[in-house]
Amino acid sequence: MNRSVIRAAAPRPCPLVVCRGCCCGNPRKHPGTDHAWQLDRLRAGAAQGGFRVRTTECLGPCDQANVIVVQPSAAGRRAGGRAVWVGFAMDDDCTDDLLRWAQAGGPGIAEPPAPLALQFIRPPREARARARR
Repeated sequence: MNRSVIRAAAPRPCPLVVCRGCCCGNPRKHPGTDHAWQLDRLRAGAAQGGFRVRTTECLGPCDQANVIVVQPSAAGRRAGGRAVWVGFAMDDDCTDDLLRWAQAGGPGIAEPPAPLALQFIRPPREARARARR
């Protein structure tokens, strides 16, 4: 007899999408920022905090580089959380705030640190259109 077992899906953690395309992560554009160190630090925090970090080529708002998108976890999405775009994410304080917020659950689960909320930016038109689908 062949039985299939349906298992509950593992909870989807809060992912951070880090732009590392043409402008973001570019030491020529932002020479005072250690972009590799920031990405290493985010990945180390993710390993400890139960969330994911991935990179992408270009998210679009290059005039607000570095850009990081904090996506809600599955639970956060069920609670009404939506992806949050963070611009000018280059200094240690911003990195600390991103780590704290993601570890606390991210959008829909935890309130963002107040200084981080000041760095929220409007997603490009294409991203807003995809979010409405």
